Amino acid sequence: LLAPTEMSSPSLKTGAYILIGVGALTMLMAFLGCLGAVNEIRCLLGLYFTCLIIILLAQVAAGLVIYFQKETLKEELSHIVKDLITNYDPLNEDERNLQDAWDYVQTQITCCGWTGAKDWEDNEILFNKSYTQYPCSCSNRSKDLEEGRGFCSLDDPVNGTATYRDWPVHVQGCMDGVEQWLKDNLGVILGVCTGVAVIELLGMILSISLCKNIHSEDYTKVPKS
Repeated sequence: LLAPTEMSSPSLKTGAYILIGVGALTMLMAFLGCLGAVNEIRCLLGLYFTCLIIILLAQVAAGLVIYFQKETLKEELSHIVKDLITNYDPLNEDERNLQDAWDYVQTQITCCGWTGAKDWEDNEILFNKSYTQYPCSCSNRSKDLEEGRGFCSLDDPVNGTATYRDWPVHVQGCMDGVEQWLKDNLGVILGVCTGVAVIELLGMILSISLCKNIHSEDYTKVPKS
């Protein structure tokens, strides 16, 4: 079976590190912003403003990378998912979380495999069982979806060797399903991104205003000669 490090790619690792860094920076930024606003410390407010600019620029950069490198990311994700399908084993507890995540994707998007159900014919366990079983999360029957993971058995035995065409599963591959989901929810995604950007801009404006107010108060407190 593949080790966890083999289930990743340079682009996905970079994206994960960026998200971790942005999360840590956001926590630090919030702390500094609150401390600076409560105690009226200009340098902390300035640092808060700088952090907001960095986060906003990082988000824009990440969006541009995803847009211009989408074909590369799709190809890398295709290799990862196909390796996961090939080595899928319900009894392997080491990969349980990753396999459950993929089962969840197939169930929610009502898809099967990356390009289609045929991808599951490469699974070693199904191959050794002469395809008498199929992935439960691919099934279009409600009783199989109650299981949610692992493999389900055919109700009626198929004469000879069964193929994916004999499985009661969804025809659509998850690659097409994910793309369709993104298209259907593009407005919501753009709305959320715009809302986050607006909040960040408001935070920048507020921090600048507080800095100016503190500067004005300090100026008025300076004794005139």
